[in-house]
Amino acid sequence: MVSTAKNQSSVVMIILLGFSDYPELQVPLFLLFLTIYAVTILGNVGMIVIIRISPKLHTPMYFFLSHLSFVDFCYSTIVIPKLLENLIVEDRSNSIKGCITQFSIGCTCVMTEMVMLAVMAYDRFVAISYPLLYTVSMSPNLCSLLVTVAYSWGIISSIVLTYSLLVLSFCGTKIINNFVCEYSVFPSAACSDKHFSELILFIVVNLNTFCTLIIILTSYLFISVTILKMHSASGRYKGFSTCSSHLTAVTIFYGTILFLYCIPNSKNSWFVVKVGSVFYTVVIPMLNPLIYSLRNNEVKETLRKLMDVKIISQ
Repeated sequence: MVSTAKNQSSVVMIILLGFSDYPELQVPLFLLFLTIYAVTILGNVGMIVIIRISPKLHTPMYFFLSHLSFVDFCYSTIVIPKLLENLIVEDRSNSIKGCITQFSIGCTCVMTEMVMLAVMAYDRFVAISYPLLYTVSMSPNLCSLLVTVAYSWGIISSIVLTYSLLVLSFCGTKIINNFVCEYSVFPSAACSDKHFSELILFIVVNLNTFCTLIIILTSYLFISVTILKMHSASGRYKGFSTCSSHLTAVTIFYGTILFLYCIPNSKNSWFVVKVGSVFYTVVIPMLNPLIYSLRNNEVKETLRKLMDVKIISQ
């Protein structure tokens, strides 16, 4: 089966319709997505640079945040340039190899981000529940290990899902009503039995979503208990504000995923699904650095100092 897929992959083409149903919106959408991509790159790369050059931000929380920004940078770079290309060219055909490559890298980023968000929730739990032991508990070695686990699990999950696609046979040219090579594209383009691939998808996606959500919800349950036990109102406010950025990012990320899975698969819902997919693949990588910079006093303070230094130097 694998050899069949490989032999046929050189002639099989997938045409992603994208937003071709709305020709009058091609140019406005191109400008919109180009602006979003520029903001995403500037925000995530800027966040990484600020964290690296500011000694005050050399803490476990910002260490994890820098890696989250790196993952968002990679994800937007694998998705948005192809989306922009499809908005300005008439030939929207893609080779099956190119589509699988885009899916594989994108899948690695998504799975890694899930684990990274769970790791960041655990970090907030330790910081609030055991503040005196925080520095010892979240040692540099443990932080590096947790980040390595996040990347490793993302790569392993991607390899498993990619293998489940390579055992499919593809034939002919398939027209797909989508703008990105996500998993649903391949069963639609396959001309062989899809049950094995769909079973692997069900297991991997649900395992990742369930496990990371359990870690996040459990962490915030203990965080809430700890904060509510605090006697001072200022202490409770500081505790909740410490978690607000991460909680906002988690709510948007998982809320969008659950929203997309709850949409019925019908022709009438395709536009809604596309809008949801755009938010998930394009907007969220842009929002994360904005959420953490706008809602975090330490990042804003560092930005102000850098701006002051730049103004003085000029």
